[in-house]
Amino acid sequence: MGIADQFKDKAQQLADQGKKKAGEGRGQGQERIRTEGQERMRTEGRERMQNVSERASKTSQQGRDKARGTADELRERRER
Repeated sequence: MGIADQFKDKAQQLADQGKKKAGEGRGQGQERIRTEGQERMRTEGRERMQNVSERASKTSQQGRDKARGTADELRERRER
């Protein structure tokens, strides 16, 4: 085996190692992206539910206020 063959084998070995490491890095990157995406979806879901809850509470309060106002108006009309 000549020196050229040794260099060729070493180059192939390094290329194979590089491919292996690139595949591992890609897998880790994909896992990180998936995990970050899941966390973002959870956060957005919580925010959406909080907004819905706040709107429902506000609407409910507005309904109670309107009902009280109407009851007060009726009471005032009866008293006249």
